[in-house]
Amino acid sequence: MPSASAKHVGPVALIGPMAVGKSAIGQQLAEHLGCAFMDTDALVVAQHGTIAEIFASRGEHAFREMEARAVAQAIEEAQGGTAVISLGGGAVLDSGTQQLLGRCTVVYLECDAGTVAERIARNSGRPLLAGDAMGRWRTLFATRQPVYERLADLVLDVRRGSVPELAHRLEDALGERAAAKAAAVPTPASTKEVE
Repeated sequence: MPSASAKHVGPVALIGPMAVGKSAIGQQLAEHLGCAFMDTDALVVAQHGTIAEIFASRGEHAFREMEARAVAQAIEEAQGGTAVISLGGGAVLDSGTQQLLGRCTVVYLECDAGTVAERIARNSGRPLLAGDAMGRWRTLFATRQPVYERLADLVLDVRRGSVPELAHRLEDALGERAAAKAAAVPTPASTKEVE
C-alpha cells in the first residue's frame, strides 16, 4: 500500500558515487512508497550485457551512450507517477541527462571514502576502479561531487544509518517537500539537507 506522501512525490532520481548504496536505498524507498524501482545500470545490463563486458568490447563512450538512453527511458516511464530511479555514478556527466533530471526530485546520496571502502573491496567488477580502486574512486568522486551537489534537490548523508533507516529518512523528507509544494509554499532555491 503506497504511503500517503507517495501520490505527490513524482519521479525520484538517486545520484551519487559508485558503491554509495543507490540501488539498496532506492529499492527500500520504492517499497515504502509502493512504487516502481528502476536501476539504470540494470537496464543497460539487461539490454547489452555486463558493464565490464561493454567497457572491454566497446569502451566507456559506448557505455555512456547506452546509460544516457537508459536514464531517458526510466525518466520517461516515470512521468505522471511516482517511481524511484537509481542512476550510475557517472550518468550525471551527460548534459542531456542533467536536463532530464529537471523532471525529477534529485536526491544526492552523500558519503566519503570510508563509507564505501568495504563495498568496493568486495566488488571488483567495476571497470573504472581497476587497479588502485580507492585511489580511482577518490579521483572520480572529486570530479563528480560538484555535479552531484549542483543537481541535488535533497541531500541524504548516508555515512550513518542502516538502509531501512536511510530510506525512511528520505521518505519523510520527500513527503515534507511534496506537502510544501502542494501547499504552494515556495521552497528555497538552495538544496535541503535531510536530517
